[in-house]
Amino acid sequence: MQALLRLSQFVGKTFAAWVLLFAALAFFAPATFKPLAAWIVPLLGVIMFGMGLTLSKEDFREVFRRPWHVFIACLGHFVIMPGLAWLLCKVLQLPPEIAVGVILVGCCPSGTASNVMTFLAKGDVALSVAVSAVTTLLAPLVTPALIYLLASQWLHVDAAAMFWSIVQVVLLPIALGVVAQSLLRDKVKVAVGVLPLVSVIAIVAIVSAVVAASQKQIAASGLLIFAVVVLHNGLGLLLGYLLGKFTGMPVAKRKALSIEVGMQNSGLGAALASAHFSPLSAVPSAIFSVWHNISGGLVATWYQRFDDSPEEAPMEARPVEA
Repeated sequence: MQALLRLSQFVGKTFAAWVLLFAALAFFAPATFKPLAAWIVPLLGVIMFGMGLTLSKEDFREVFRRPWHVFIACLGHFVIMPGLAWLLCKVLQLPPEIAVGVILVGCCPSGTASNVMTFLAKGDVALSVAVSAVTTLLAPLVTPALIYLLASQWLHVDAAAMFWSIVQVVLLPIALGVVAQSLLRDKVKVAVGVLPLVSVIAIVAIVSAVVAASQKQIAASGLLIFAVVVLHNGLGLLLGYLLGKFTGMPVAKRKALSIEVGMQNSGLGAALASAHFSPLSAVPSAIFSVWHNISGGLVATWYQRFDDSPEEAPMEARPVEA
């Protein structure tokens, strides 16, 4: 068991490298990975179930201790990233399917990899975990509404169907994970250590499936999508930090806000795009999944230079999220 736990820790720490490797393999050998497309939604459900296994009352304590900070962070997440996505699509005059994909990933909740990045950045982990949990629970209502509002000018958006998809792949698995945690307790604690390995395998499979299904489109417009993703993510990280500074938050909370705004649950974006739009619309989420883990690590390393003494909550093992 210890060997498996060490393997899980290693794979979790090298997550971005595995995603990058298998994305490249899927691009050059798409036929091998195309069958994985049928498993995108179940795989995301597995990741969300893992998140449910790790949720506790402590994760929501920050909501009641400093509700204003959590409110600002969640509002910033659901305003800055969707707004930036829409603006980039308009300015760059992106094709409809790519535009919808960029907006879709911009409207997704925060991913739990942001918690790890905040910890590495010496940021406020308690705030980061609270924002990840709250934005995820709000996603069934907020994400379809934002996509309908911002993306309908490019393609038809069925907000009701998207709401039900998010309930199925996010809320239900999380609820099952919470129930399993309350019933099995000690056994779950042992399983939590292996969750990074399970989450990485799931995200790698999702990204590989998306890349394989859209290999020809990526070859034609991959550089454009990559440029948009880098701009989107970079501006989100910057504006998140500035929002924290503007609202008078200490440095540790600015770091958390920056990372929470800039990092998305791109696995959910890929699943929604594949289910409701087209494989090409899922490509921005797939590329975002690779890039935001690289940029998040770089920003976390840079943020370590900023010395602040926040009251940080202890970091618990959590599944890696794209």
